[in-house]
Amino acid sequence: MTTEVILVKAGQLLLSLSILVVLHELGHFIPAKLFKTRVEKFYLFFDPWFSLFKIKKGETEYGIGWLPLGGYVKISGMIDESMDKDAMALPPQPYEFRSKPAWQRLIIMIGGVTVNVLLAFFIYAMILWHWGEKYLPTDAVKYGIAVDSLGQSIGLRDGDKIIGVNHQKIEQFNAITAQVILQEAKSIEVVRDGQEQSIAIPDGFIRALLKQKEPFAYIRVPYYVDRFEKGSIAEKTGLFKPGDQMLSINGLSVPYFSDFAKELRKHKNEQVSIGVLRGKDSVTIPIQLDDKAKLGIYPQDPEKFFSFKTKTYTLLEAIPGGFRMSVDKLVKYVQQLRLIFVSKEVKVSESLGGFMSIGNLFPEAWDWLTFWEMTAFLSIILAFMNILPIPALDGGHVLFLLYEIITGRKPSEKFLEYAQIAGMIILFGLLLLANGLDFWRHIISKWF
Repeated sequence: MTTEVILVKAGQLLLSLSILVVLHELGHFIPAKLFKTRVEKFYLFFDPWFSLFKIKKGETEYGIGWLPLGGYVKISGMIDESMDKDAMALPPQPYEFRSKPAWQRLIIMIGGVTVNVLLAFFIYAMILWHWGEKYLPTDAVKYGIAVDSLGQSIGLRDGDKIIGVNHQKIEQFNAITAQVILQEAKSIEVVRDGQEQSIAIPDGFIRALLKQKEPFAYIRVPYYVDRFEKGSIAEKTGLFKPGDQMLSINGLSVPYFSDFAKELRKHKNEQVSIGVLRGKDSVTIPIQLDDKAKLGIYPQDPEKFFSFKTKTYTLLEAIPGGFRMSVDKLVKYVQQLRLIFVSKEVKVSESLGGFMSIGNLFPEAWDWLTFWEMTAFLSIILAFMNILPIPALDGGHVLFLLYEIITGRKPSEKFLEYAQIAGMIILFGLLLLANGLDFWRHIISKWF
C-alpha cells in the first residue's frame, strides 16, 4: 500500500470519525443546555496534558485534543471519565447534572445515541435521494466469478456463475459474502459449464472468511486499459494505450483482469511478451518485470461490461428507504456480532479490529458515495456500542438512571465512581486489544 493510499484512507477515517464524534457530543450538549445544566468542556478528541486548540465562550471551553480516540463533553456534577472527585465532594449546585430530575438526566444521556441513529437514517435517505440504490444483479454476472485461494479451497472455480446460497436465490451479487456469513451457509449453488452444481461449504470456511475480511469471489471482468499508476512500469515505458485489450502473456490466453494478474505474478523479474488488441490490430509488447510483477495498469470500470441496476428515489420515497436501510444495517451488524459468541466458526481474536481495520474499509481513492455509506454505518455501530449497558458508556449511565426511576433510589456516588473506573478499565482494555491485534496483523506478522 503506497503512502498516498494510506493518507487517503486515513483522511477519510479521520473526517468520518470527526463528524460522528462532534454530532454525538452535540446530542449530549444540546439537551444539557436546554435543561440549564452547565457544560464545562466540549472537545473533539481527547486532550491529556495539552490541547491543539481551545477557546472559551461563556461557561464552556471548546477545543480539539491531540489524541484522536473520540471526544467528550464535561458536564458539571456528573461522574464521568474526568473523575473530578473534588467537585463531586462539594454540595450539589442547581446547575449540576446530579441536581437535575432523573428524566432530564436520562434525556441528556441518550442524546448522543439518538443523534447517531438519526444521522445514519438521514445519510442513508440522502444517499438514496441523490445516488439511488445501485447494484449488480447476480444473474447479470455473465463472465462468472474470479475466486481467491479460499474460494478455490472449497471447490469454486474461476468462471462459475453463483445462483444461490443455501439453495436461496441472491438477487444482488455484492450481498453474497454477507449472506454466506449471516446464514452460516452450508452450500453455494453455481452454474458450471451449463450445469447446476451445489458446492458444499466445509467447517472452518466462515471463520477463514471473517479472518481475511475480504470477499471470496469477485466479478470476472475483461481486461481493458483505463489508466496508469504513477511511476509504474506501464507508465514509464509508454507502450500501452488506454483502450488496449490485454489478451495474453507469453502466448497464454488470459483475457480477464483477475486471470492476467495471477499469471503475471508467476513471472517476477522475467521478460514477458504481452499480447494486446489495439483497435483491430494485434500487438505484442515485450516487458521486463521487477520483483513485484505488476504493470501498474488500472482496468476499465465494470459498468462498461455489465448491466447494473439503479433504483431511483424521490425525497418522499428516500425517507422510509433510509429508515429501512438503517434497520437492515443494524440487524446485520448485530447478527454478525452474535456469531462471535455463538458460532464455533468465529474467534474473537480474528474478528476484532481497531482503527487500522476500520480505515481499510474506506476505498483507496476518495469517493463521496462510499465515504457517506461508511459514515452512516459507523454511526450505527457507534450508537449500538454506546448503548450497551457497560459503565463508562452512555448505556451504563442509562442503566443506572432507569434503576433510579423504577426504584426511586439513586445509586450512591461512591458506587457510580467505582462503576465508572471498572467501565473505563474494560473499555481501554478492549481498545488496546483491538488495536494490538491490528498492529500484529498489519505490521508485525509481515516481518515474519
